[in-house]
Amino acid sequence: MNGNIPVLFVEGNCLAEAWEKSLISVHRHGCDIKTEYDKPGDPPSKDSTMTIVVNDPLAEPMIHKDFPGGLEDLQEYVLEVTDGIKDHLVRDADDPDDTRWEYTYHQRLAEYSVPEIKEVYNQIDLLAQKLAKTPYSRRAQAITWKVWEDNFCYDPPCLQSIWCRLLQEKKGGWFLNTNVRFRSNDAYKAAFMNMFALVRLQVRIAERISDLMGKEIKIGRYVHQADSYHIYGAYFRDFEERFIKALETRTFEERCYRYEDIKFMMDESIPGILEKAKNMGRPGK
Repeated sequence: MNGNIPVLFVEGNCLAEAWEKSLISVHRHGCDIKTEYDKPGDPPSKDSTMTIVVNDPLAEPMIHKDFPGGLEDLQEYVLEVTDGIKDHLVRDADDPDDTRWEYTYHQRLAEYSVPEIKEVYNQIDLLAQKLAKTPYSRRAQAITWKVWEDNFCYDPPCLQSIWCRLLQEKKGGWFLNTNVRFRSNDAYKAAFMNMFALVRLQVRIAERISDLMGKEIKIGRYVHQADSYHIYGAYFRDFEERFIKALETRTFEERCYRYEDIKFMMDESIPGILEKAKNMGRPGK
């Protein structure tokens, strides 16, 4: 070990392929390092700095069966990121006795606020407006970090920024390219849901730009970057018995769902998810 955290790179045509490759890469080539969440006796995590390129984020198969969670969980998380269905659970930063969540990604991206400034910033819409006006701008980004809060709280946001830019192909079509950066990303238990939800947000941004420009905006490549992309040592047994064994016993197609085939199931779960989210945080719930 030379004292350097490995810098890893993987590329896949679809989301499921790219995520699978990223797990194999960090498992094989990541360094061993402790974390702030280790319990006594836990092995060190496998860690790396990771760049994941998804060349066609909407290509099938989109969904990997081995992400820990079910399809309803995935749909719930998408709605949390794209629609803010849990923004009401964010604590009042001015109330030291408020023990609710520190943030949601949607709240930070779409309702970013600064102390003593009355205006609330919808960074996603500002980003879309900037690109609709100047498609080649390098300034279209949204951030989550609040210096005055996140350096001192127990659970600061892992997602740090979303950066977008439009590129026009030779035939004239426009494509929205997106870079996402995490400071910390749980590769096995969280990264797939993060990536899937953020691709759905990429679609929302493209639709908004399309409305503003009056032109079709297609989905370009998605790049997912993590300063710390890790598999916790506490997960090794589950990861190896579930994920690694599946590589040996099932084909890639058998390890995945086609989103177009199961989308109706995820859509059918939405009313129940919305009702559940509405009741969260209420007394007795």
